[in-house]
Amino acid sequence: MRAVPCALVLACAAAAAAPPAPLLPGTAAGFAAAGAPRRFEFPRDDGPHPGFRHEWWYVTGNLDAADGSRFGFELTFFRFALAPAAAAAPPPPRSAWRSREVWMAHFAVTDVAERRFRAVQKLSRAALDLAGGDGEPARVWIDDWSLAAAPGGAGRWTAHASQAGYAIELTLTAAGAPVLNGVEGLSRKAADPGAASYYYSVPRLRVRGSLTRGGETLAVRGLAWLDREWGSGGLGRDQEGWDWFALQLDDGSALMFYALRDRGGGRDPFSAGTWVAPDGAVQPLGSADVAIDVEDHWRSAAGDRYPARWRLRVPRLALDLTLLPVLPDQELQTTPRYWEGAVDASGQRSGRPLAGRGYVELVGYAR
Repeated sequence: MRAVPCALVLACAAAAAAPPAPLLPGTAAGFAAAGAPRRFEFPRDDGPHPGFRHEWWYVTGNLDAADGSRFGFELTFFRFALAPAAAAAPPPPRSAWRSREVWMAHFAVTDVAERRFRAVQKLSRAALDLAGGDGEPARVWIDDWSLAAAPGGAGRWTAHASQAGYAIELTLTAAGAPVLNGVEGLSRKAADPGAASYYYSVPRLRVRGSLTRGGETLAVRGLAWLDREWGSGGLGRDQEGWDWFALQLDDGSALMFYALRDRGGGRDPFSAGTWVAPDGAVQPLGSADVAIDVEDHWRSAAGDRYPARWRLRVPRLALDLTLLPVLPDQELQTTPRYWEGAVDASGQRSGRPLAGRGYVELVGYAR
């Protein structure tokens, strides 16, 4: 559940590209819909799905350097269609700058030792090779930022991005098959027609590569999580945000859960998630399966109040965890503003101690 509110992004898109048709942020007329389970095909589904209104490639991870430094990183690419693709071949463009798609990317680094969080956003039209996406092998990019899959569907990706003071060059190798979330990969977010997406995750990507900090290049290794999601709808009318959790636990298991919030701040019944056991067995989780208690908060400089410590329990799995951010301030000053950061997990399963790392995303708290 990694959607960015389309109306906000399309408002920015109008300044970045000249749309071939009027922008209608509240509708998805003419776009393909995620209405029923489908057969996923890899590596084809690693690449873009241009018939849908929007999609994203989302990578988050925790890295360790040989000198003991620890980092979190987020690299994500969003594709937003400004209008449906024409059924027939389009006429020659009046300008090489003209595009039916806008791309956005976020790159963030959490530097634990330096107590520093840095995030940058890029926004570009899909024209003149400024931004875009390819399939088989999948590749998405904006300027010199990129996420690319190795040929042949080997479950290996490379990631490259840089900002002032930080850069990454990483190779990510899947430690298991993609996991389909929801009902065979169909993730329904609300009862509203179209409020659904196709959603899969790769919960464990072994990471090796380098992170450059202030001109010093460090060899790093760790674990990352890849989320892929595409659709043409949005949230339900009464929903205003979500809390998304992705945890990689030391016993080899993984947990994803998104708690959708209604406008009164309560849990929406369409909240859901996925548990991946150490042996790779997958169990879907419904809203009633997961209890989340917020035990602390952090307030941003703008006065927005975010959860900052959680107790997460899944009685069916005998799982009881406490989650704590490695830094309180991991808020991205992007469009829109949201909090996404590295967390530590500690607790127990079936009475045995259990620890891990992961990422949490908090959307809808910023005014």
